[in-house]
Order: sequence, then structure tokens, then C-alpha cells
Amino acid sequence: MKPGSAVRQAGILGLLVALGAALLFHGVAAYLGGFPPVARYGGAAWVFLLAWIITMPVLAPLLKNRT
Repeated sequence: MKPGSAVRQAGILGLLVALGAALLFHGVAAYLGGFPPVARYGGAAWVFLLAWIITMPVLAPLLKNRT
């Protein structure tokens, strides 16, 4: 495995995890109701960013050690 490919894979996998978390947040907020659209979309964007920032450093070493 190339040295950069583990980081690239971690980025893509982290992106998918973050996207799933954001969609889950938006779905739950829409299901519960009572929240304005700006709160649902803004919260989903915030969850997406934070989830991606957190999963990237966690997944990169795991994928790098998996040979």
C-alpha cells in the first residue's frame, strides 16, 4: 500500500461517515419537528464538519496498520 493511499482512504471513509451523521441529524430534527430550516441545515453542516474532523485522525492510523 502506498503511504498516501491510507490517508486518502481515511478521507473518503471519514467523508462517508460524516455525511451519514449529518443526514441522520437532519432526519431526526425533521422528524421531531418544531425546528426552523436554518437550524436543521446549519446543525447538519456543523455535525458534518465535526464528524469529519474527528474521524480523519482516527481512521488514518487504523487503515495504515491494516496491510
